[in-house]
Parts: sequence; structure tokens; C-alpha cells
Amino acid sequence: MTNRLAESTSPYLLQHASNPVDWWPWGEEAFAEAKRRDVPVLLSIGYAACHWCHVMAHESFEDPTIANQLNEEFVSVKVDREERPDVDAVYMAALQGLTGHGGWPMTVFLNHDREPFHAGTYFPPTPRAGTPSFPQVLSAVTEAWVDRRAEVDAGASKITSTLNDQQGRPALVAVETDDLRSRLDEALRLALQRLSHDFDPVSAGFGTAPKFPPSTTLEFLLRHWTRTGATEALDLAERTCESMARGGLYDQLGGGFARYSVDQHWVVPHFEKMLYDNALLLRVYARLFALTGSQLAGRVATETAEFLLRDLRTEQGGFASALDADAPREVGGHAHEGMSYVWTPDELTEVLGADDGALAATLFAVTEAGTFEAGSSVLQWPQDSWPDAAGVGAGEDLQVWRRRVREQLFARRSRRPQPARDDKVVAAWNGLAIAALAEAGSAFDKPDWIAAASECADLLVAEHIVEFPDGSARLLRVSRDGHANTNAVGVLEDYGDVCEGLLTLASVTGDPRWMATAERLLDTVIAQFQNPAGGFFDTAADAETLIVRPSDPADIAAPSGWAAATNSLLTFGSLMASERHLQAAESGLRISDQLGRKAPRFAGWLLAASEAFVDGPWQAVIVGDPDDTGTQELREAVTRSTRVGITVLVGRPDVTATSGPFADRPMIGSQATAYICQGNLCHAPVTSVQEAKELLARD
Repeated sequence: MTNRLAESTSPYLLQHASNPVDWWPWGEEAFAEAKRRDVPVLLSIGYAACHWCHVMAHESFEDPTIANQLNEEFVSVKVDREERPDVDAVYMAALQGLTGHGGWPMTVFLNHDREPFHAGTYFPPTPRAGTPSFPQVLSAVTEAWVDRRAEVDAGASKITSTLNDQQGRPALVAVETDDLRSRLDEALRLALQRLSHDFDPVSAGFGTAPKFPPSTTLEFLLRHWTRTGATEALDLAERTCESMARGGLYDQLGGGFARYSVDQHWVVPHFEKMLYDNALLLRVYARLFALTGSQLAGRVATETAEFLLRDLRTEQGGFASALDADAPREVGGHAHEGMSYVWTPDELTEVLGADDGALAATLFAVTEAGTFEAGSSVLQWPQDSWPDAAGVGAGEDLQVWRRRVREQLFARRSRRPQPARDDKVVAAWNGLAIAALAEAGSAFDKPDWIAAASECADLLVAEHIVEFPDGSARLLRVSRDGHANTNAVGVLEDYGDVCEGLLTLASVTGDPRWMATAERLLDTVIAQFQNPAGGFFDTAADAETLIVRPSDPADIAAPSGWAAATNSLLTFGSLMASERHLQAAESGLRISDQLGRKAPRFAGWLLAASEAFVDGPWQAVIVGDPDDTGTQELREAVTRSTRVGITVLVGRPDVTATSGPFADRPMIGSQATAYICQGNLCHAPVTSVQEAKELLARD
């Protein structure tokens, strides 16, 4: 038998379609049913690649006795947090306020007005280590609902009031100043100081276990170094990138990064692989290679791009959301975390033979004791040198050996049962993938990567952009198999990240249609998402009304919607000299002053945008035939420069235009000509690659 989730397009909801729980999707009907029956709502939020979501599903939601209790005493609502990040954000704030921590699966109990009154994460089916069982929690909630209803409703109202108060704070703490550049310049220096203080001197990165890849922070550090020359910023970025790439967080065989490390030293990952992590990290490693020539960074960037194109690309040209953390030990068996990825010394020998197997165990840090479960190990790559043993590696280059062995092991691994793929296409994360592949394709001279980015952008335009009756362009957040889910409307991060991808693609390809599409989406950002008090809301003004309208400038795993929109508005506004877009960007930037000083680890994308703002921002308009060799060489010289956040627009001179980037900017002597500006200061036009490089290298 199936429940109401069987009609969903969400892979996560479909995972629960055959549960004995009488699940409802989020919507008016579920709350009307709860009111009719006078029972509370159990809200369960998770996502398809979540390991502990699977555990709770197997233990509780598939158990007939627990399901019967849920069906009798609650209306149970299941939400995919990746389809509805707005719902997730509201109740995650409640969970964190009630318990001091967050995570998934998220379990929240609501009254008929959608107000939360109790919350938790994973609950076991039987009492465990001081944690009550899920049935005990359900019974306690039911008892409170029946016997202390007034107390429950009063508590829910108080929680909702507190959430609304908290949402109003970000705009209020932003410093109002006429000298925003100098304030941000100081905040950026202080952000580096605080990050240096928080840095792990042993294993790099920030914080302790579990340790997450600090993707947006790395973007800030690289931009800060290129603007200021502060070697400390480069050192933090290089050491973190190297430690992650050499540890188990990085898939040494298949490329790409896992979600996080369960330990402080990047050894054992939580094995799910997310599109947003890999898109952001591809861009970081590609930029590190372009700036420093690091061969490790170049290899990791290349292998990560290959992972995206091989394992996450959909038939329609988009990119799937994630690979699951779990895989079965054998076909048809029960799934276990990491089973596809780990190795024992004997397994290496079986594939490679005795000599190469023993050498692989040493070089990939595979031991008899193991670093994971049951004596298995996660592959690492601690060093780029042969072990200190006589005759080892004689006559063969280490990197050649690594490529050969890697291909053999990957081929064998591919024959194992593989993790499931969450194949929904999320607009925001595909925007990040477009930007990463376009920029990396330019840095590595990989036209097929750029072509893949363009095909992904075509899919987003065709399936995710909707024309509204008022002429505005709106985004739908999710599609699957080429069909968009009209019930999952775009949130701010979708607009900001998609525009980031389109603007990067416009710079790399010179195709003006991407700039035009970005302009329409950014106009919607200004009209629908701006907060009159400063900054942005995460949901549109005409979106579904929740108990709180979320507004959060802080990055978590990926750039916040606030930060993504700010960066795209700044890029577009500076390139097109649009005061309207620049003013909206400055409204978003103001809070960087406080976040940079107090919490830079959670503000990397805003700080990166602030770096571009303080530095100018720089922009270049290249006038000439986009297909001409001279035009292409000028574009490459500009896009591969080290200027912070420089944006590029390429096109033919427009002699009929009275405004816009190509108005009053002729070609000089029929040669492709670059007009390069820093903020409101425009330099004399240049026609040679050398002149462009010299201009961009100036302080």
C-alpha cells in the first residue's frame, strides 16, 4: 500500500510513500484535517541523502506499531527540506531555540496554527542512553495536548513570537554609515584575524568534530589575499585545501567531496556527496590552481569536475542534488553507510596483486586495524612521495602509478552496489555548478566543461523560469526528469545562485542572453525580496505566508540567499552601471561589517562580495567580434587575472545605443578593445593583452 506521498516528485518523499504511516504533504489540507480531528501535527523534515533520516525511517516509520500510534494520535506531515527550505528554516530556528542544536531528521510538533510547541531530531524506537523512545515522546505529546491544551497553545504562541523577534534582528544590527568602504575594509582585516584565531593548526580548517568544508570562507580568504597581499589569508586557504584533499573527506578514487568529516582530522567522512559542496569546492580549487599553480589543487579541481559530469549530470543537462551516504553490502541487501567506498588490505591485494596492493595500502593509508567499521579504511593520500623503502617505486613516476592504480580500484568499486542518487535538480545548486564549471573550464581550457554549464543554464531557463502576468520572471526551485514542481517556488538563494551562474557564464562565453536573463531575475529580487529595513527576506512577498518570514544573512553549507543575491546584484550593477542594483547590493553588504567582526566563519560569501566592493569593484567591457581571436585573447587575459571579483562583458560596439555598457565605447583602429573600470574610475581603453595585464596588475 502507498500513502499520499506516492504522487510526489521529491525522491525523499517517495522514499516514504510505502510507509504504514498515513503521511500528508505540507499544505492546507493537512492542517484542516488535524483541526477536524482535533489532534496535533507531527512535522518530519529531512532529505533523500540523509543517513539518520534513513535510520529513523527503518526503525520507526516502517514499524506497524509506531505507525499505528502516529495515525491514531497525529496528522503526520513529511517535508523535503531541499524542496521547501523556507519551511525548514522556520522550524529549524524553533528546534535550535528549544534544544540548543539542530539537524536532520527534524521532528517538530505543531498546533493547528502551525506554531511549534515541542521539537527534537532523531528519536530511537526504544529508550537509549538517556534519550526517550519515539513512542514515549509521542505519548507525552498526546498527553499534554489532551490534558494541558491551554499550556501547549500558550507555549507555541510564545515560541512563535520569539522567532519573529529574532528574524527582525539582522537588518537592525547593520551599521549605517556613509563610509561603507572603509568600514568594510576594517571588518575584512578583523575577519582574517578571527579566522586565524579559530584555525586548527594541526589539521587545518576551523572548529572540531564534526568538521565541515569551509567553502565560502575559502572563497573569502583567496579574494582577500589577491586584494591585500596578506600571506596569512593564502596560508589558511592553502593548508585547508591540502588537508581536505589528502584526507578521507575527498574521494581519492572517484573525485569529489563528502558532506563533512566525522572527526577533526578529515579522515572519516559522512559519505553523502552534495552538489552544492562540490560546486563550491571545484571553484575554490580551480581558483587556487590559477593563482598559485598548485598541482594538487589542479588535480583535485579536474577530478571534481569529472565527478560532477560523470555521476551527477542528468539526462536533461542539469545536475542531481546528491549521492546517498548509504549503500548495501550486496545487491538487494540492507544499506550501510560508506559501504561503496571503504577498503581492507586484502581487497587491495585482490585487485592489484601483492606488490601494488601492499604499496597501495601504504600510500592510501589502509591498515589492518582500519579507520572505519569492521577493519575497513577510508582511502587517504597523505603525501606525494614514495615510501622510504629500498626499491619502492623504482622506475615509475608516482603520479603515473597513482593514475593507473586509481583506475583499477575505481573499476572494481563500480561493480559494488552503489549509493542511491537524489536526481532532483535544485535551481540554486545548479547555479553554483554553472559558475564553477564555467570558471574552471576557462582556467583549464576545457570547452566541454563550459558547454556543460551552458546546457545546464538552458535547462534552468526552459524549465525553471516562469513568466508571470505582470511580465516578471520567476523561478521554480525544483525539477525532476525535465519537469518542474510548480508547488516549490524559488526562494532567494535560487535567484542569487542562478544569477551567479548566469553572470559567470556571460563573462566566460560572451553570450549576452545570460546577462539579460540575470537582469530579469535580479529585478524580481528587488521587487519581491528586499526588506525595507535593509537586506533581504528569504521568501518572496507573494509567497506562502508562514508563521515567520525567514531572513538570514549567514552561510551554513552554502551561500545564504542574502549573500548570494548581494553578490549577484553587485556584479550586475557594477558592470551595467545600474544605480538601482548597486543600491540594493549595498543594502545587503552593510551587515558584513558586523558579521565580519563577530562571525566570519558564517559570512564567507558576503565577505567575498565585500572584497569586490572594497576593491572597486572591477569590471571590463570588451568591444569586438566575440568570435574574433583578438577579442577572445583579451577576454581570457581579463578573466584569468587575479583582480578580485572582476566581471566581464563581451559584445560588438552598439552605435545606436544611448546607454548601456556598449554605448560610446568604440573599437580602436578596428581592433578588439577593453574598457576596464574600477568602481567609478575608468582607465584608458587598451587593445593588447599585455596592456590589459599591466593595467589589471596595478595597485
